[in-house]
Amino acid sequence: MTVRAKLHLSSITTYEGSAKTLKFDTRYDDNIPEDQRFQKCTPTGHAEFLIDNPAALTQFEVGGDFYVDFNPVPKAKL
Repeated sequence: MTVRAKLHLSSITTYEGSAKTLKFDTRYDDNIPEDQRFQKCTPTGHAEFLIDNPAALTQFEVGGDFYVDFNPVPKAKL
């Protein structure tokens, strides 16, 4: 089963070189029906990622909203 979260990119911290920390939080607009559903199921939360991939970082802008899908990883066969 897949679980979807909707996260808001609240800040980006830049370090020497190309690494950046992206901080995501839940934030919802009460006027958007989709946001009302997400807020009911996940009223609060946050995620933080250190990314050192310049090509990937071009996809992110503070203030943007992103879906994050959680899928279980199949257990490895030994």
